[in-house]
Amino acid sequence: MTEDGHKNEAKRFFTHMLVRRATKTPNVTASAQLPTLRRRALMPLLEIKNLQLDFVTAEGRARAVDGVSLSLEAGETVCLVGESGCGKSVTAQSIARLVPTPPADYVGGEILLNGRDVLKMSPKELQSIRGGVVSYIFQEPGASLNPVFRVGAQIKEALKLHQPHKATDAEVIRLLKLVGIPAPQARLKNYPYEMSGGMLQRVMIAMALASEPKLLVADEPTTALDVTIQAQIMDLLRDLKQRLGMAILLITHNLGIVGDIADRVAVMYAGQIVELAPARDLLKRPRHPYTQALMASVPRLSGDAKRLNAIPGNVPRIGQFPPGCRFAPRCARAIESCKATAPALLEVESRRWVRCPLWNDARASSAAVAEAERR
Repeated sequence: MTEDGHKNEAKRFFTHMLVRRATKTPNVTASAQLPTLRRRALMPLLEIKNLQLDFVTAEGRARAVDGVSLSLEAGETVCLVGESGCGKSVTAQSIARLVPTPPADYVGGEILLNGRDVLKMSPKELQSIRGGVVSYIFQEPGASLNPVFRVGAQIKEALKLHQPHKATDAEVIRLLKLVGIPAPQARLKNYPYEMSGGMLQRVMIAMALASEPKLLVADEPTTALDVTIQAQIMDLLRDLKQRLGMAILLITHNLGIVGDIADRVAVMYAGQIVELAPARDLLKRPRHPYTQALMASVPRLSGDAKRLNAIPGNVPRIGQFPPGCRFAPRCARAIESCKATAPALLEVESRRWVRCPLWNDARASSAAVAEAERR
């Protein structure tokens, strides 16, 4: 495609596209480079306010998401980080109300997508935003694709739903080429079993882009892929974000990829956000004990450590959260008050929110900085 063709394509994809300036600082969002007055006038693309979600079972109610608040600007990448079972995927799927009700029950809060509350939308309105405004890439591409249909037909099906005038082989080929699949004319006739895991994930990304979304939710998109393919998928997402101007919510437990792609990072534990900060600040100076423990558990090539650091215990099951701070039973810094009083998420520094009264403990902060510097 010619340069003019790329420009026209981007214009069609996003009428409010934000142009990211090429600088030596890759994690500065395009929105952060707009004039202050213009930036204030923009409404967040996504704004989650105090979201509360229960799962209703025969044993009773279990709170899976508890008071989560998060915003996402157009053109921004936010990473949602935490161990398995922390509520990351449920939070992300709630954006388009993909969590079925029942067993889920949206107890409270708001999910504002382009200023409209998703929790108050009709089924017809939900159908229009699913794919049309927000698209998803899930963990296992092989499980997301129908094994008895060719990949080209499955991408074309997504086009028929949201862009029926573009549901052609030429558009499918363009999308496959956009996500870096070689020989797209031949690949559109493949069945999923004829493609590798990395290729299948690229097909899933092509399907997500077919509807021209403003927000791409990538839920562990590199799970079960080898390290080389993981790097290729992350490079692809970064390139597509810059080329198309879309926002990305990336869900991961791999802190190794956060610094390369994220503008901001939200750390989640037991259904709550425990720390939210710009990516560079969080990686350099983690303030919450859980964030510090996650970073300490990342293997390092340097050093003479004989054992990997691990966080003792397990994430509590939903419905069985301990009183007070939910991380206290696993926290080496916990004091008696931590086990009795539930901490609030407070803005302790500019653009940095922490759910821990001990965030400014001098010894812990110095140890965290020293650990970050050794990395």
